[in-house]
Amino acid sequence: MEWSQRRYSGHWCDGTPYKRALIVIPVLVVTIAALLTLNVPNVSVVVGGQAMTAIVGAVVGPALVGLTLGLVGEAKFSDQVSGNEFWNHAGNVASLVGVYVTTVLWGQYGIIGMMIVTAAGAIAATLMIDPAKIDHKVARGLAKDDGKPGPSGYSVLIETPGLILLALILMVFHFGNAPMSRLIAQAFSIELGTPFRTTALITGISQLTMIAAAAIAPFLIRRFGLPFVFFIALIALPVRGAIAGSVADFWSVYPVQILDGLGAGFLGIVTPVAAERLLSGSGRFNVGLAAVMTVQGIGASFSNVVAGWLVLRGGYSLAYYAHGGVAIIALGLFLGWRQKIVAGARVVPALA
Repeated sequence: MEWSQRRYSGHWCDGTPYKRALIVIPVLVVTIAALLTLNVPNVSVVVGGQAMTAIVGAVVGPALVGLTLGLVGEAKFSDQVSGNEFWNHAGNVASLVGVYVTTVLWGQYGIIGMMIVTAAGAIAATLMIDPAKIDHKVARGLAKDDGKPGPSGYSVLIETPGLILLALILMVFHFGNAPMSRLIAQAFSIELGTPFRTTALITGISQLTMIAAAAIAPFLIRRFGLPFVFFIALIALPVRGAIAGSVADFWSVYPVQILDGLGAGFLGIVTPVAAERLLSGSGRFNVGLAAVMTVQGIGASFSNVVAGWLVLRGGYSLAYYAHGGVAIIALGLFLGWRQKIVAGARVVPALA
């Protein structure tokens, strides 16, 4: 459901001057839904809460990226996206630690307290942004000059080959990558009989690597260019699948999850940067990025069904090899058409 909402969320983000509200409202809704689920855990509340979380959660990503572009502009966009990702993953790690500590000390009430504190912090940080400093034309990918150019028609999305290729590459990559960590955690949890510690370790390794990836991404983009960072991100998954499929020992989770952190971490940065460059001047940046994320989400969603079938047919190793191998298609697409995907800024004339 979440990925099906993204195409609408991009339109909202492009059109509204109330971008801070597109962050504050989802934070409130998600927190309330989670608190209701914890305190009233019946089927209707759980299903309703998950549905609302998916709908409003689809808005936050495009809203944050659009807000970032509107605050810092094109020149500093890639650096700021890297900074956003650094703190995003650092927050995930801190949240893992916080949940563990608070549940040990206070049980379920600790989780409730964590939710309230983190939601309040996110809302306070958002409201501290001065709305006067948000350039809403730049936020949607338009030039700074007042009045020109205006937003292009939505046809710009299908008339931009690089954007379509970017979406296809991400769909294939996430089809391969999305189930891998869950499969690895499941396999070793069954083997070792320690599901919580195993899952926490596997998640923690990848999140810490994503923090490092976000820290070095600006330097790599400036020094070697966007295609180099894309290449590193895309090649990480086939190597990851090969290691996971061929090494059955627990130590393999370290290189496997480090590669996950590099691949997913770098892609989380280069994707909005590439989309911004492709759609610069169109006025449809958030719609375009949301469309790319929608296609990406389709790949990730269907991958879990295929992964489960592969495990039943041939075990975990088959699933690792297959999902890692699929990523070679994404790498091939990128190598064949990288100039269209990581092209410089394009200016699209306004349509009346």
